[in-house]
Amino acid sequence: MKRRVFTKNSALTGMGFSLLPAVSLSGKNDPTILDSITPEEVREFLSNILYTPEEVDDYFADRAFPFSKHSPEFGWLLRDAYFRDGVDNSISVYHYEKPDGERKMSNYAYRPCRINTYGNSFTQCHQVSDHETWQEVLAGHLQEPVKNFGIGGWSVYQAYLRMLKEEKRTPSEYIIFNIYSDDHYRNLDAWRNIRVRKHERFIEPPLPHLRVDLKNRSISEQSNPTPEKEDFYKLCDLDQAYALFKQDFVAKVMIAHKKSEERNDNLGDHEIRALTQTHGIETALDSNATLSTVVKTYHRECALFSTEKIIEKIDQFATEHNKQVLYVLSYPAGYLSQAHQENHRWDQSIIDFIHAKKSPLVDLGQCHFDEFKKFNIPFNEYLKRYFIGHYNPLGNMFCAQAIVPKLVEMMTPKPIPYHSQTKVGSF
Repeated sequence: MKRRVFTKNSALTGMGFSLLPAVSLSGKNDPTILDSITPEEVREFLSNILYTPEEVDDYFADRAFPFSKHSPEFGWLLRDAYFRDGVDNSISVYHYEKPDGERKMSNYAYRPCRINTYGNSFTQCHQVSDHETWQEVLAGHLQEPVKNFGIGGWSVYQAYLRMLKEEKRTPSEYIIFNIYSDDHYRNLDAWRNIRVRKHERFIEPPLPHLRVDLKNRSISEQSNPTPEKEDFYKLCDLDQAYALFKQDFVAKVMIAHKKSEERNDNLGDHEIRALTQTHGIETALDSNATLSTVVKTYHRECALFSTEKIIEKIDQFATEHNKQVLYVLSYPAGYLSQAHQENHRWDQSIIDFIHAKKSPLVDLGQCHFDEFKKFNIPFNEYLKRYFIGHYNPLGNMFCAQAIVPKLVEMMTPKPIPYHSQTKVGSF
């Protein structure tokens, strides 16, 4: 064995990653990067994100920050609220139909609805009031109602589960399924605080999620690990939290992220081939890749693959129930800025996957890139027209206008403004 390879393997083994067995390239029983994470490391990681009993008490007594409310089925739903989070520091007004329904409709709410929308906060339309959402803009233009079942912070998987429920309760002919860039990673989260910093103002409950076997290209669906109030107190006790999350994929990935960044040595071609084969990674990694790069690539591919499998489930559901689905991809300003600067989109595989299935798609990222060509200002200045974190009212207008052509093309009969039999003239 060359000295460089031996030294590198010894160093990585010392930090907990047993790469030597994996370089056999046998593909059989090779340990993954995550297998070497110790119980002590998981316990230490979890100890830093536990809740206090008082936080749990306040959450269920509605004394905590009023962002969400507990849902045994989905993890959380939203509550009526007034937040000073809107354009020009204005107050946004949020109302939801009782008990756990869609966001309040106004335009043509009295008419039969044939369009339901599902997704995350870009579907919910966080940071604008009820009548400023892209669904209401769309409804006003089409002259028929559009229901908004979006929930802030949700994954593609949570939105899919709600779609299954709501399409039984209030079925539609057309489904707009909105996917946000972080939603791919959210699919894998059993408890969001494992991946993102614990919020100082409100609880982010555990949630239904997916487990991915990337090498064998399969997923398994997992229910909410803490469905009832009494289960939440397990999140206050290290032993009980460890029992829940000792094998959690994302927890081990986060630990591996940190450890690999502490020793950011370059890997050799042989080691990269071994790791990519063992983990089922398909992204081509260059010969200067670090272990941190491998860990991040593995996490990203698992996340994107999970969304592909959910899209397959959505399409199957739509086919079986005679529905049509329009996919809409949403992005934050930061993603768009980086993608524009680097001329690269890290989620390109999802775009390609939807196109390959010949499914209707509105890629709002591409819509922004195309519109920007008409401007003569810096791209970040352009983004300020539409974003205040989420879309501002003008951003919601942009979203609705981007959706209209593809949606109208799908619909039969056409909405009143596009119906060939609609008479033009005085009433």
